[in-house]
Amino acid sequence: MFDALQLASIPAEDEALRPKVRALIAEHVLQRPITDRVRSWMGVDAAFSRALAEAGLLGLTVPAAYGGGGRGPFARYVVVEELLAAGAPVGLHWIADRQSALLILGFGTQAQKQLYLPRICRGEIFFCIGMSEPGAGSDLASVRSRAERTEQGWRLTGQKIWTTSAHLCDYMIALVRTSGAPGDRQQGLSQLIVDLRAPGVAIRGIEDATGHRDFNEVFFDGVELPADALLGTEGAGWAQVNAELAFERSGPERIWASAVLLDGWIAHLKRSGAGEARVERVGALTTQLAALRTLSIALTARLAAGERPLTEASLYKDLGTSFEQAIPVAIADDLGSHPDEPVAPELRAALVEALALAPTYSLRGGTREILRGIIARGLGLR
Repeated sequence: MFDALQLASIPAEDEALRPKVRALIAEHVLQRPITDRVRSWMGVDAAFSRALAEAGLLGLTVPAAYGGGGRGPFARYVVVEELLAAGAPVGLHWIADRQSALLILGFGTQAQKQLYLPRICRGEIFFCIGMSEPGAGSDLASVRSRAERTEQGWRLTGQKIWTTSAHLCDYMIALVRTSGAPGDRQQGLSQLIVDLRAPGVAIRGIEDATGHRDFNEVFFDGVELPADALLGTEGAGWAQVNAELAFERSGPERIWASAVLLDGWIAHLKRSGAGEARVERVGALTTQLAALRTLSIALTARLAAGERPLTEASLYKDLGTSFEQAIPVAIADDLGSHPDEPVAPELRAALVEALALAPTYSLRGGTREILRGIIARGLGLR
């Protein structure tokens, strides 16, 4: 059932990280054009990822014994909030830092933890997510990719789609079927750590409306994996992936995707002289952002307490991505209603970029339809 969320605040020791993050942003990010910074989620810069690692800002929630910061979820919250608000290129280290490391920490063997976690924290290896498949989409229980046991370990066959940055990553944590049939739904699913450079792995890019290649199809043609590629318990993949999705859906990354564009528009209004109606529109958006941020902090407090608020995280993710999508539309409507007002070419180009990206916001981490099904079940409505 859905539990009421209690208001929470970010601990002072975690708030104290902001100056350090902002100094790194000032050095590496703010000089980048706004057209790059509106693509923060998709921004790829290995040097920046390693600069974060050298500053001790990657793997903050990983224990020090494995090379991490040994901090709680709010430490990472502060860092992510600052990075996204500034439009930093987080796309390369993003998945490993947010969820792959925590999955390995929670379900991996000691050997897996020692092999992967220190390198994640140093920004040396990067992970992608292997969930969606053709014909399955966000209905993860119907995946068909299959791993069969062999004398050496596993043989993987199948396909994943919409895999962000697979062509740039080293590993994928893939949800696959290790027993039964697709009709068995949640039963028989497991997670495997797949070396994306292994023979039999083929990655094909999907070009989006802006001409970028962020998404990929990934094909597995009899990929031979060692026995220790299994992450956690065989057959427990459904429970594990739900734990992963609680982390993916609850953080500040669900409300800040359009922040750089919002800042650019506000700066434009200051130069142009905003009337009362435009000020009210800015106020409505920033008030909504503040409310969603409060909800996100409350969810993070639940995660810090060791809980897995899947229903609440799904609700927040649906609300947050709807808000992120509304910002470019609102700005386009505003600028379009003032056709004689000069608009900086950089802002106009950033708006076009954001409008093309915005439809993907509600796809990341589960489609709106899937999320609302989860919410309905959590409320006892279905």
